[in-house]
Amino acid sequence: MSFQTGHIGLNVTDVEASTEFYRRVFGFTVARESEEDGRRYVFLAQDGTLTLTLWQQSEGRFATARPGLHHLSFQVADLEAVRRAEQVLSELGAVVHHGGVVPHGEGAASGGVFFEDPDGIRLEIFAPDGAGDRPAPTTGAPTCGFF
Repeated sequence: MSFQTGHIGLNVTDVEASTEFYRRVFGFTVARESEEDGRRYVFLAQDGTLTLTLWQQSEGRFATARPGLHHLSFQVADLEAVRRAEQVLSELGAVVHHGGVVPHGEGAASGGVFFEDPDGIRLEIFAPDGAGDRPAPTTGAPTCGFF
């Protein structure tokens, strides 16, 4: 038996704000949505494939100190794509960790930008190569640990 990740479902506090954020940062398109009171959701797709579902079913901020999701990571082709996402994050005023694009660890060629969505969910957009000329933010620990 073989498994592959399907779509990701996230609870959000404001489905409209989160939809706009994910559309702007990732370029996702709305595949389906419900505006029914008490059942608000949006299905977001990339190239016609369902990628992310947003469910307006929560209050407050993402609790990083509780068991559950640590972060979501999205791979892009190259560091230029990471830089484009970083620019959009700056325009949106998003929380960006480590001051911008950094490698995954000291001496690693891969790296990216580590940030939060409107609800504080931790995200990463990375490229497999091109970040090795920058210092890692933390020695002895992976950058994607958000340490």
